[in-house]
Amino acid sequence: MIVITTPAGQIGRQVLDGVVDRGEPVRVIARDPSRLAEGVRDRVEVVRGSHGDADVLDRAFDGADSVFWLVSADPRATSPEEAYVGFSRPALKAFTRHGVSRVVGVSALGRGVPGNAGHVTATLAMDDAIAATGVAYRALVLPSFMDNALRQVDRIRDEGVFSLPLSGDLKAPTCATRDIAAAAVRLLLDHSWTGTGSVAVLGPEDLSGEDMARIMAEVLGRPVRFERTPLDVLKPTMVARGMSEAMAQSYVDMVAAKDNGLDNAEPRTPESTSPTGFRQWCEEVLKPAVLA
Repeated sequence: MIVITTPAGQIGRQVLDGVVDRGEPVRVIARDPSRLAEGVRDRVEVVRGSHGDADVLDRAFDGADSVFWLVSADPRATSPEEAYVGFSRPALKAFTRHGVSRVVGVSALGRGVPGNAGHVTATLAMDDAIAATGVAYRALVLPSFMDNALRQVDRIRDEGVFSLPLSGDLKAPTCATRDIAAAAVRLLLDHSWTGTGSVAVLGPEDLSGEDMARIMAEVLGRPVRFERTPLDVLKPTMVARGMSEAMAQSYVDMVAAKDNGLDNAEPRTPESTSPTGFRQWCEEVLKPAVLA
C-alpha cells in the first residue's frame, strides 16, 4: 500500500498520477476529496482529513508500506519549526506504530550550510526527525521550482515583467515539479532501498533571473525583463496578506540564504540532473498559461 499526502497539490497530484496505474493499491489523504481528478478518485482509497491529524494518520497508515510526505507550511504558524516539525509530529509516531517501511519526503537544499535559512532550516529539522524514527527515508532535496513562475503569469503577460527577490545575475539550479514527482514515483515503487539519504533534483543547468527572463521573452515572442523584488518589502507585504510575523521573517531568511548561494552548495551530478530544462518548461507549461 502506497499512501500519498497532498494528492491535489502541485506535486502530489503528479505523484498520484504516476503511481495509480502501477498495479499497487494506493491510498490518499485529502481534506477535500472533490479536488481529486475524477479519473483518479474512483481508483484510490480516500481518507478524508489532514495529514497533521493523528486519527486520520491511523486510518491512512494502516497496512501502509510506503508514504509520500509533503508539508505545505501553514503561513500563519507561530514559527517555522512548528510549521514543519510540529505538523509532522503525529506522523513520526504513526510511522512507527503502523510499521511503515519507507517514507519519501519533499525537502530542500542546504544540508551542511551554516546559518539560519528560515523555511529551509525547519525543513531539514523535519527530515532529521523523520529519520530518527528508524523508518527508511529519502529526502528529495530541491532548489526553487520553475513552476513558481506560474504565479506571475498575469504580470508576465500584461507588464512584461518577471521578478524574484534575488540578485539578477545569481546563477542557480531550478527544477520542474514534474521531475520532482518522477523522482518520488521511482522511490515509492522501489521496495528495495533502506536506510536514510537524500536525492537531489537540480535540473540540467544553472540560470540567473536575467537568464530566465531572456528565455521567457524568446519563447513567448514578446519582451520580458527581470526585476528584483527588494528584500525590505517582502516581509511587510506578506504580513499584510495574512502571514504571521514569524513565517514572514522565516521566508525572508530563506531568500537571503539563497541569495548567498544556498542552492549552489549541492554539486550537480548525472544522477541529480533532472531532464526538464527551463526553455522546455516555458514552451510546454508557461507559454500555454500566458496565452490562455
